[in-house]
Amino acid sequence: MVIAARLMRNARQLSAHLRRGGLLAYPTESCYGLGCDPNNRLAVQRLLKLKKRPQRKGLIVIAADYASLTKYIQPIDYIQQLRLKNTPSDAVTYLMPAKPSCPRSLRGNHATLAVRLSAHPLVRQVCQTWRAALVSSSANRSGQRPTKTAAECQRMFGKQVWVIQGQVGKRKQPSTIRTWQDDRIVRH
Repeated sequence: MVIAARLMRNARQLSAHLRRGGLLAYPTESCYGLGCDPNNRLAVQRLLKLKKRPQRKGLIVIAADYASLTKYIQPIDYIQQLRLKNTPSDAVTYLMPAKPSCPRSLRGNHATLAVRLSAHPLVRQVCQTWRAALVSSSANRSGQRPTKTAAECQRMFGKQVWVIQGQVGKRKQPSTIRTWQDDRIVRH
C-alpha cells in the first residue's frame, strides 16, 4: 500500500508532530477523523477548540491493539479483549470504565472512556507508526457534517492540521457506541 509506505518513511515526522501537540486528520471507517496525542493536554484542548466541542462530552480514543488502551481503561481479561476487536465493516466504540488517572479532557463528565480498536487499515497503520493510541473525533466543527475527503479537511482546517490522504471506509454512519457493561446501544 502506497500510503503505508509513505507513512513509514514519515514515521519520525509523524511522531514528532504528535509529540509537539500537532493535530492529525485521517480517514476512518465512515469519515475523516481528527486526532492528537491523548496524553498531550494542550493538543486535546486545541482539538476541542478547533471543533468547537465542549470538553464535558468527552472524546473517543482509538488504537490498533488493546495494549495501547491499558493506560486509560480498567483492565479486562483476554476473552473480553476479543470482544473489543472490530472487522473492517464494523466500527463499534465501547464506553468502558476509565482508570482514575484517565484525563478528564478525554472522558469529559463521565466515569467511562469511549474506546475503539479500529480495523481500518490506515488508522491501524497510523497507530502502529505512532506506537500508541490517538484521540479520534470526526473532522468537522461541532454540529456540522463530517468531512469525507482529504481536500475537505484541508479546506476546513488549513495548516492547523496534518492531513493524511487515504480512502474512507464504506460505512455510512459513524461508529456505533455501546456501553461495555450491558452492551446497550447509545448511538447507532
